Amino acid sequence: MPRLSPVLTTLDLPLAELCAARLDGELTELDALWSPVDEPQSSSQRAASIRLQWPGRLIAEQHTAAWIWGAMPFPPSRHELCVSLGARARPAQNWRITVREVAISGDETVELGGLRVTTPVRTIADLARTVPGFDAGESAVIRNLARIGGVTLDECRLALDRRRNLPNKREAWRRIGLALAEPSAGLLAGVDPVDVVHRVDAAHGVEDPVEVGGVTHLEDEAADRETFA
Repeated sequence: MPRLSPVLTTLDLPLAELCAARLDGELTELDALWSPVDEPQSSSQRAASIRLQWPGRLIAEQHTAAWIWGAMPFPPSRHELCVSLGARARPAQNWRITVREVAISGDETVELGGLRVTTPVRTIADLARTVPGFDAGESAVIRNLARIGGVTLDECRLALDRRRNLPNKREAWRRIGLALAEPSAGLLAGVDPVDVVHRVDAAHGVEDPVEVGGVTHLEDEAADRETFA
């Protein structure tokens, strides 16, 4: 029997067979898709599940990126994706996703599972700036992202300081400082975030498996605009 794909959709098997295999313990749910139970979960697998649901030039960001990196144990109920300013890429209307148009450069993303995902440091900055009702759970996500990406407090400060006219910059810095100053006991237990944390090749925006760490070369984002799909 041929080995099943790490991420399965109704293009691979009929829905009835997928549901039956899940009930039989052969498949497990992966967001709205399925995966063989013996397939180790990874950041690439989680990213692929997003790409298969919403193909195109979308970029995973905020809580969706945090889930892909392994900083959250479960996917958000509504996925957060973005497109680069001027990309003219829009998915079909779907209540399960929010899409923003943002200023973003190639070195603020990496490619995982065929999907572009914001780097840990960019994800930290976005969450700290944009999440209303920031609480202890959000702080834990930021600490996990920092641990996964090897991101330091100084790198977060540098990332924010390099971006002119950044909305909510002061509040973002306060939130990051408090989150990273809290004890590590708040980190998620038993989460296997990623197989390897890569640096970005700034010239190509792809994974560089040689080094480990975060990327702090962030562009201005004064013109962020939100659209909903």
